[in-house]
Order: sequence, then C-alpha cells, then structure tokens
Amino acid sequence: MARIFGGSEGEANTATIVGTHGYMAPEYAMEGLYSVKSDVFSFGVLLLEIITGRRNSGFHLSKRAPSLISYAWQLWNEGKGLELMDPLLTESCCQNEFLRCYHIGLLCVQEDAFDRPTMSSVVVMLKSETVTLRQPERPAFSIGRFTDCDEKNVCGCSVNGLTVSNIEPR
Repeated sequence: MARIFGGSEGEANTATIVGTHGYMAPEYAMEGLYSVKSDVFSFGVLLLEIITGRRNSGFHLSKRAPSLISYAWQLWNEGKGLELMDPLLTESCCQNEFLRCYHIGLLCVQEDAFDRPTMSSVVVMLKSETVTLRQPERPAFSIGRFTDCDEKNVCGCSVNGLTVSNIEPR
C-alpha cells in the first residue's frame, strides 16, 4: 500500500482496495480513501491483539462480540478493561502499563481518522508515561451486527424474505 502515495502526498483515493479485512481503516475499506492515519488504525488493531493475546479476525466466533475492537470498547466503557489482559502478561506487565497500551490502542482505532493520533504521537505516548491521553471516541466497526445462529435457528429452517428452506433427510 505504500506505493499508493507520491513523494509528498499525505492522502490518496484509490480504485482498488487491498489489505486484510479487520485491519483496514474504515475510510479506506468503504470509500478507498487512504491517508497516514490508515496505518495508525492498523497499528491500533495489532496493539490490541498483542496485549490481549487474541486475534481480531475470527473473534466473532467467540460469541462475545463481532470483533476484538467492539469487545475492547465494550469492556472499556464498563470499566472492565483488565478482563481483556493476556494471561501470559499478568506476571511480566503491570496493570497500569497494560491499561495505557489498551487506551492507546483505542485511540488508534477511532472511527474518524481526524481523531486518531499520528504515528509519531503514538510512539511518544508509548515511550512516555507522563503524556496525558485524551478519552477515546467510539471505534470504527464497534456497533456491528452480531447474531448467534445457533440460538436463533432452533427450528432448523432459514427465512430470508425470498425463500424458506426446511432441512429434511433424504
């Protein structure tokens, strides 16, 4: 994706969307708008994955939330962020350090690219404990649709408005 930019450009509009779903910034995934803040979004997803020990892709299979980002946002708002801490970090990482990284990760995945910090600001935030962090806004994709097919499909049939399928043996 680095080839999208010319020498001094700070943003671009692309016709072809390339990248991994779940790591692409929403403005890029939906509109093809790419900027320096798109990489910040991807870094935020990776940071949340590293400190939680969970992957964003396939997180919906846990039946907790549609994505790691939405689950992290939910726990943050409930004041239960430490529940997301990777068990392997409990002995080597203090809780304040984990919560600071969690906070920075949420700042990076905010829905509006304008609200996200620059990558150089992220580096400063990670290196210095004295930098005050602002409250994160709602992340992108934090209110996605989440359905549990097993609970809703107790009758063994599907209805999609056009057809009705009944499952019967041969």
